[in-house]
Amino acid sequence: MNETLLRELIPAVTGVLVRRGADFATAEDAVQDALLRALATWPTAPPADPKGWLITAAWRKFVDATRAERSRLARETRVAAEPSPGATEGTADTLQLYFMCAHPSLTPASAVALTLRALGGLTTRQIAEAYLVPEATMAQRISRAKRTVSAVRFDEVGDLATVLRVLYLVFNEGYSGEVDLADEAIRLTRQVRSMIDDEEASGLLALMLLHHARRAARTTPGGTLVPLAEQDRSRWDTELIAEGVAILQAALARDRLGEYQAQAAIAALHADAQTVDETDWVQIVEWYDELDRLAGNPVVRLNRAVAVGEADGAHAGLSALEQADRAVPRYLAVEAYLRERAGDLSHAARLYGEAARAASNIAERDHLIRQAARLNGVVRG
Repeated sequence: MNETLLRELIPAVTGVLVRRGADFATAEDAVQDALLRALATWPTAPPADPKGWLITAAWRKFVDATRAERSRLARETRVAAEPSPGATEGTADTLQLYFMCAHPSLTPASAVALTLRALGGLTTRQIAEAYLVPEATMAQRISRAKRTVSAVRFDEVGDLATVLRVLYLVFNEGYSGEVDLADEAIRLTRQVRSMIDDEEASGLLALMLLHHARRAARTTPGGTLVPLAEQDRSRWDTELIAEGVAILQAALARDRLGEYQAQAAIAALHADAQTVDETDWVQIVEWYDELDRLAGNPVVRLNRAVAVGEADGAHAGLSALEQADRAVPRYLAVEAYLRERAGDLSHAARLYGEAARAASNIAERDHLIRQAARLNGVVRG
């Protein structure tokens, strides 16, 4: 290796870097690094173009150093902008964590998993059991969620509506592991409500309590689904109902109606009826009208058709059903129920069978198959 040639090349290489935009000090450091690499590698692998080799090696070093410096400056700027580490409100920090875990950049599934991990304190195994997925799959989902929100500033204003939506998703998740997700969702929603004065947070908590109060009566010991009209109402949890109603009434009194309050009002009317015949369907239809105005989703119109059918008769319910989207899950089951009440038994039996084939869970499918079999038995005499 000709070290003299090597030294002679250094100024030229440095000049190229400066011409390309590097400041002199950084360019010189980069060329020195390239020089050291040349001394180590050229004796065994001499380059065909020594100057070109040095320029390439030095430029890469300069680029790496520049990137590292920019990252360092960005970190220092970010840290400098952080609030002083003095006394802070623990409640505010916790609320910010809720916002972070429900960040709009996350998918609903990732937001739920991250919420259960960071706020619920569940282990990855426990969350995986609840979702019926392998632990490794859930670990990857949580890791991706963490990376997604890694750049989110802890003091950014969050979206409470998104937080409440994620908590409702947690509540509606199936229960299969050692942790009851419905209980966990209620606990977390109580915590949010204690930190922020919001009518919809109260509405969601009331809705969860009113639904959860009927849980014991929803299925038989063997897991068979029991429709609301056939449930043993003595098994409903009256303490949860009373608490839910009280929370709802306080929220409604503030006259800032939201979607969760409207849903809770419907659940409260069901819970208030001592028998199915005492259900105030007229008022339930009115609440569905409010809910349709607030939420405007096809599921609301589907459920409203059921309520109209109970309040004004099956034919009125079928007319209301025409305003719903046939693609909505349970559409066929609702039409079958209304057809049966209208006396069209053979048509209803066929629809129950179609609804069973489209059912998304075993309990619902089995229930619909039994309904189809029952009606077919009646039709055949």
